[in-house]
Amino acid sequence: MIDNYLLEELVTFAQTKTLAKAAQQLHVTQPTLTRGMQKLETELGVQLFQRRPNRIVLTATGVFAAETAAKLLQQNQSFATTIRNFDQTQTVVKIRSVLPGPLMIAEHTQSQSPQKIQIDSTLLPRTQVSQSLENNTATLIFSDQNLATDQISSQLIGIESLAVNLNKFMYQANQTTIHFADLKNLSFIVLNDIGPWRKIIQQAIPGAKFFYQAQQDALMEITAYSDFPYFSTNLSKLAPGYQRRVIEDDSRVRIPLSDDQAQMPVYASYLTRQSAIVQPLLQQFQEIWPD
Repeated sequence: MIDNYLLEELVTFAQTKTLAKAAQQLHVTQPTLTRGMQKLETELGVQLFQRRPNRIVLTATGVFAAETAAKLLQQNQSFATTIRNFDQTQTVVKIRSVLPGPLMIAEHTQSQSPQKIQIDSTLLPRTQVSQSLENNTATLIFSDQNLATDQISSQLIGIESLAVNLNKFMYQANQTTIHFADLKNLSFIVLNDIGPWRKIIQQAIPGAKFFYQAQQDALMEITAYSDFPYFSTNLSKLAPGYQRRVIEDDSRVRIPLSDDQAQMPVYASYLTRQSAIVQPLLQQFQEIWPD
């Protein structure tokens, strides 16, 4: 079997026409390239070059060999790409998150991705992100942390922006944007497990009361029959039934919060060695990330 590097040397020589230029392009020395060409002739048992004083040129057989080698190298590359792509479809990408919003992106992508995606909707504590990746209980984890270690890489996917949904007759509702301070002393219906958002709203809104609900369905039922404000983000529009609820509930207005704390960068963290597996998914996430 002829080594690929010998075919690459032949193709490069055919393209550059000289040993010096071919050696420079291949980042090898000219004597190394000369020995490679001699070895290729020996293995094929044919003469590929006419050797003239201070110059060598391809024979007719050499030209044909170079053309055939170029096609073979292209086929080898195509073969490798095809196998890698197929392997990606066989790999289960296990997704977890520190906060709930990005899971909506993952769920929205799940049916469209050629890869097998497994989503664990139980939120992960921040302190367990590195451990979960390193012990392979998760392939990709969404969080508000830009992790960078010898083994882990992180990529910014988008910004999750918080908004509040207020009864349209409240005086705070007559604004295009609002601050946390404007919501002081109000009572809110909030989903129990919202990751880092829980600490942010508790610390940022003076005198507020929060009635936490364990289930999303219960929260939406209460908001449908009460005037309690509730929070949503730009990712909420990806939740099943969200658009229908917005249309049906004409008693509230959604107002974006303009505070810096209400804008959360979301990173996808993964083992660096698994970059080829997760990159197609990360590109999908970024493309559909809502404003």
